[in-house]
Amino acid sequence: MLEQIVKTAYKEFTLRFYHELFARFQDQETGLTAAEIFAAEAIRALGSPTVNEFADFMHVSTPNAAYKINSLVRKGYVEKTRSAQDKREYLLHVTQKYETYCGAGDRVQNAVARIRERFSPEECAKFGEMLSVISQELLPLDGEQPAGTDRPEQAK
Repeated sequence: MLEQIVKTAYKEFTLRFYHELFARFQDQETGLTAAEIFAAEAIRALGSPTVNEFADFMHVSTPNAAYKINSLVRKGYVEKTRSAQDKREYLLHVTQKYETYCGAGDRVQNAVARIRERFSPEECAKFGEMLSVISQELLPLDGEQPAGTDRPEQAK
């Protein structure tokens, strides 16, 4: 039962993401390709990655990543700022133009508001705790150790 619920939720989240991604892709006034939208979404999700961190995450070469990033910079959807710690590195972040175009923040806020209306504060706190465990421990990215594990074999 739980396995089916998790599979269904994952499928629905994934389908919703792709549906919205390609709906935006069809909007010709953005001038973004599907690959550029994926790249911008990855930059947003990673926070403020460096070019190398972005390339590593996407499993592409640094020159390939730089090419995609420069295209997003030219179109005004990503900005590069010099790192305060290492002046040789640039940190990437999506611009307000991308956030406005994407609108994901509004959807998340609306979803959280509906969750708070439907469930008690205690249930919301437990749900938040469960999502944190799922995010940090049960679904680590490739090559990452789940939080709270010391050895890779403990992650299994």
